[in-house]
Amino acid sequence: MAPNRGARHRVLVLGGGLSGTLAAAALAPHGGSVVIVERHTLPQTPKPRRGLPQARHAHMLWSGGADAIESLLPGTLEMLLHAGAHRISIPNGMISLSPGGWYRRCWPEAQYLISAGRDLVDWAVRSQALARPGVHLLSAAEPVRLLGTRARITGAVVRHRDGVEEALEADLVIDATGRSSRAPQWLAELGIPAVPETVVDAGVTYASRRYKAPVDTAGWPVINVQADARLPMAGTAGTILPIEGGEWMVSLSGTRGGEPTSDETQFAAFARRLRSPLIAEYLARAEPRGPVTIARNTANRRRHYEKARLNGFIALGDSSTALNPLYGHGMSAAAQGALALRDLCTGGNIAAKGFARRAQHAIARPAAAAWLLALGQDAAFPHAVGKKPGFADRLAAGYINRLITTACSDFTVVEALTDVMTLQARATVLAHPQVLLAAIRGPRLPPLGGPALTPAEEAVLLGRPAPTRPATAPPLGGPEWGEVSR
Repeated sequence: MAPNRGARHRVLVLGGGLSGTLAAAALAPHGGSVVIVERHTLPQTPKPRRGLPQARHAHMLWSGGADAIESLLPGTLEMLLHAGAHRISIPNGMISLSPGGWYRRCWPEAQYLISAGRDLVDWAVRSQALARPGVHLLSAAEPVRLLGTRARITGAVVRHRDGVEEALEADLVIDATGRSSRAPQWLAELGIPAVPETVVDAGVTYASRRYKAPVDTAGWPVINVQADARLPMAGTAGTILPIEGGEWMVSLSGTRGGEPTSDETQFAAFARRLRSPLIAEYLARAEPRGPVTIARNTANRRRHYEKARLNGFIALGDSSTALNPLYGHGMSAAAQGALALRDLCTGGNIAAKGFARRAQHAIARPAAAAWLLALGQDAAFPHAVGKKPGFADRLAAGYINRLITTACSDFTVVEALTDVMTLQARATVLAHPQVLLAAIRGPRLPPLGGPALTPAEEAVLLGRPAPTRPATAPPLGGPEWGEVSR
């Protein structure tokens, strides 16, 4: 469908990935025409697409991001679940080894996450966004530079597949081209001062592989062995996510000096060297589906566009704040940024002077929360490059570590940490008097000797038929339910 050139306002969204399509959904009710410019041809089904190598790795859509997507595009979560995604309760739907020990699984639901392959998530959001009136997709068109002056961005030049360049005028340009965004260069070409940038890189390398699960993945938990930044060694971690198609997406990671490789014969061996061999034990019961894929571009990079004085231009998602995928916040932070953009548009004029600056500030708030969570861990790893933790950072890290240890046996702390981790609450909730009192009191029970497993989860490890009881059914016993010494 051709763009409506007679529209009241025209918006250009550069990049047709998750951030770009969510931005289009946010602006569709307020811009007469929203044109998504994408350099590749996007699939019409949940299939891999060019330009998204991170889709081959594990992604978690935390409840803060899922709720934001549902607000922008009602019906998307139902669409995902119908297509095979899983809604997983937190904390009971996670078998998780934190730096403070194994989490118990006897609590009521605090939050949730959506577990699915990235291709499925992108397809659902894209399908919903493109169905909005006024949203149009311009495929096989690569943005090559911005139009305008130092005073205002007025559009972009795109290069079509045949090499022909076209100038597209717009009242507002959204950069959603991701980590590889060339916007800083394009802005410099217009004489706009460089945007301040902060980088913290723990040197994380990811190795991921799909497996045919040995059990029905409906009701199956996330299995997560976290790194411990307090240890004087490289941080290694691993995750098993149940996804669509009866598969597990397995991602292993290591910081600088402890990276995994693409060697298929070493994948399970690396998993066995984590702080617990639990993931390796489950992989021994599963069937590999495809090769091991590697990702190394995982640095935390924040371009502080909120400090710039730009008109007619907004950066969203990884273009402004790219996060280490280890914490799974990229999709959720982008979704909350798009939601903030939509809320600011209500009753406002997107072409008005100063709108873009206000929008960039609104987008920066949820991104900053995810940024602080990532930096609190990554800056502490050995050989991390970038901003070093100061006294206040170390003091805050000590408090967080106390909370993490206490959370292994205290629901007040579990709930607060979960609300922050899922981006449903700001970090200030961790200073609530009840949380402070719990931290002072410390763990109320001795640490678990191993993961809390249901009979179905234990049966898989033992090679037995799984009981009919759902894997995440609430326990009938006390806080030691499901404890297995390993």
